[in-house]
Amino acid sequence: MDKIIIKGNWNEQKGKLKQQFAVLTDNDLLYEEGKKEEMLGKIQIKLGKTKEELHSIIASL
Repeated sequence: MDKIIIKGNWNEQKGKLKQQFAVLTDNDLLYEEGKKEEMLGKIQIKLGKTKEELHSIIASL
């Protein structure tokens, strides 16, 4: 699985991520068109998770 698909309402998913990982801020989760990989990289670094772990976390939301 190479890509993470951000599905549904990103604001709802963003809220769930912030509940699960208090270290994440609105700035970390700011989705801008064309910058999805940059945002995911920031989240990955902040959480100390591998790309695969991050895929799994987002897919489970």
